[in-house]
Order: sequence, then structure tokens, then C-alpha cells
Amino acid sequence: MAERESLETPLSTFPRITLGIRTLNALLQKYLPAIIVFVGMVVLWEAVVWALKIQQFLLPPPSAIYRAFLESFNDLKVAAWQTLYEALGGFMIGSFLAILVSFGVARWGWAQKAILPFAIAASSIPTIIFAPIMNNWFGSVNPLSKMALVVLLVFFPIVINLVRGLTFVDNSALELMYSYGATEFTILRKLRIPNALPYFFTALKVSTTLSLIGAIVGEYFGGPLRSLGVWIINNAVQLRIAKAWAAILVACLLGIGFYLIIVAAERIFIPWHSSLRADRN
Repeated sequence: MAERESLETPLSTFPRITLGIRTLNALLQKYLPAIIVFVGMVVLWEAVVWALKIQQFLLPPPSAIYRAFLESFNDLKVAAWQTLYEALGGFMIGSFLAILVSFGVARWGWAQKAILPFAIAASSIPTIIFAPIMNNWFGSVNPLSKMALVVLLVFFPIVINLVRGLTFVDNSALELMYSYGATEFTILRKLRIPNALPYFFTALKVSTTLSLIGAIVGEYFGGPLRSLGVWIINNAVQLRIAKAWAAILVACLLGIGFYLIIVAAERIFIPWHSSLRADRN
């Protein structure tokens, strides 16, 4: 009996091995082109800088940026946490306010006609012009000044997308629920919110990058000494361009990580959406 079990156990692992190979192949098909392009761009960048003998204060090669990153890792880590704190705080405050306003606008038609045009107009204004004003209101080294700028950046895209998802529902589904005597709260919970979730997560993914942009741009006009925006400005002025690029690299990594967190949350909350089913297939 023991010999028979020892023979059957390895065979039972074959489906799992096959599934793992298929998953690996799917991941390679999805991400390998991007990896190849990224590696090719880095190699080409390095080769062009050395071949044309471009001065490092104009454009440092990736190898110099990597060395600067390692040399300044501890300082960059502190600066990254400060900027991430500002970006995340503004992102959460802006998202919360946008959700409240969106449900009010979607509920009352007069509010939609009164507020949405202003939201669309305000979203077209370059938010950078508000950075000095926010620094004047809250103080240049106060994280609230950067959070306020991030709130302005993320608020309007979320409002516009969420209102669209809450109001643009299938008329036949809406009429069916009314025919069964569904209340407005039931329609909101069963129809409008599920319909709005894909719009909401799309807006959140856009807002992740906007929040970091807002925090760093706000720091350009004054901020804590150990923050990515101030780090980039100070090193660029002193022609330590490799260190400035190292901070830009850290900002890119933060943005990618922030974006992937929202993507993971999207897969958890709306696994039924057609775009996610297509990715799995």
C-alpha cells in the first residue's frame, strides 16, 4: 500500500505543474515585450551617452544614475516616504470628498446641471498655478499644502467618472427594477454602484499618478528638505544631475507601486468585469 501511494503522489502534482507552466507562459506573453523594450531603452541610453561623449551634467548614463541611487539610498528613502505621505494623504482626502459629492450630484438632477460644468472647467486649469497659493495658505513646509494640491488634482477626475457611472445605467435594467417595486436605495445598491465601480477604479488609477505629480510639483515651490521635489531641485541647481535622476527613478517606482495597488484592489472588488475576464483568458 505504501509503495502504491508513493507512485500516485507524484502523478497528482501534474495538474498543478501544468497550471503553473500555463500561468508562467501567460505572464511572459503579457509582460515580456515591455521588459524587452525597457532593457533595450536602458542599453541604448547607456550606449548613446558614451558614444557621443555627452557630459553627465547634461544627461548621465543609467549606470551613473544607479550608482547615485545606491550612494543616496538612505536619504532617498526618507524623501520618498515624505512625498508618499503627502500624495497618499491628498489622494485619500480627495477621493473621500469626490465620493460624497458624486453621490449627491447623481441623486439630484439640479446638482448635476449646476456642478458638473464647473468640475469639467476646473479640471482643465493647470493645477500648478495653485501651488504657491497653497503654500501661502498652509505654509511651504506643511504637508497640508501639498495634500491640498493633490486634492485639487484627484477630485475632479473621480467626480466626473463616478457621476457618469452612477447615472449612465441600462434603461431596461432600471425599468425592470422599478416594475418589481424596488426602492431608490435598492436600485443604488444593486444597479448604480456596481455599474459605477469600473468608472471609479479607472479614475483611481489615473489619480494615483496625479497625486504623486501634485505632491512633487508642490515641493518644487517649497517643502521639507527631505522630500523628492526639493531633492530634485537642489541637486539639479548644483549640477548633480545623476542624483536628481535617482530621485526621478524613485518617484517612478512609487507611482508604479501605487498604481499596482489599485489594480489589485480592482481585481478583488470587480472580478466580474469584462476587462478583467479578458485578461484572465
